[in-house]
Amino acid sequence: MKCFLLSFVLLASSAYARTVFSAVSVNGVDQGHAVGVRVPASNAAITDITSNDIICNTGFIQPVSQAVITVPAGSQVTAQFHHTSAGYVGPDPADPLDPTNKGPVMAYLAAVPSATQSNWFKIFESGYDTTTRQWGSDKLFINGGNATFTIPSCLKAGQYLLRAEAIALQNAASYPGAQFYMSCAQLSITGTGTTSPSTVSFPGAYKPTDPGIVVSGIYGVTSYRAPGPAVFSC
Repeated sequence: MKCFLLSFVLLASSAYARTVFSAVSVNGVDQGHAVGVRVPASNAAITDITSNDIICNTGFIQPVSQAVITVPAGSQVTAQFHHTSAGYVGPDPADPLDPTNKGPVMAYLAAVPSATQSNWFKIFESGYDTTTRQWGSDKLFINGGNATFTIPSCLKAGQYLLRAEAIALQNAASYPGAQFYMSCAQLSITGTGTTSPSTVSFPGAYKPTDPGIVVSGIYGVTSYRAPGPAVFSC
């Protein structure tokens, strides 16, 4: 009976880890649920990092928003995560994600129209804080699902995709086990910058053997290196 209850709790925790990036705010101004965001209809995880689904997810709610969110370079952008694709629907102990889930939260940009597989760069990373012993997921939960970061002020103006991602590591002792939750938003970045950063590919930026993807003992870690490239800064 105890084994059954333990299995049930573990399964429930794994299911509750689900989360969805479904809205954006710019300098504190909420753009609206699903506005400019390609929101997946399911909050199921992507686990195959070699699949094209790792780019922006799959099975988007139709019709996909055609809105493009204007963001001045240097602005504060907030990616809003919630437990389901519907956004915040009321009190939920697993909103924006189950607090027992642990893992990093990251954000990438890619220039359009070539934002397919080969030109992503990281602009934000909240991994494991050795001082506070908090994961990015802990901070996401404390902040009500809001991950806030700055759009680099030196970026070349143009249209970009924003890829915001939370990774759940509770089952990541071997691959495939880590759970990836991401969506993409359509941005128009304005300004006078001229920089086009070095980029990585999706799929390709993450490897099944990366220490940030295969992790055991997430509740007793002393350090953690998130997968992917270093965060770009001007």
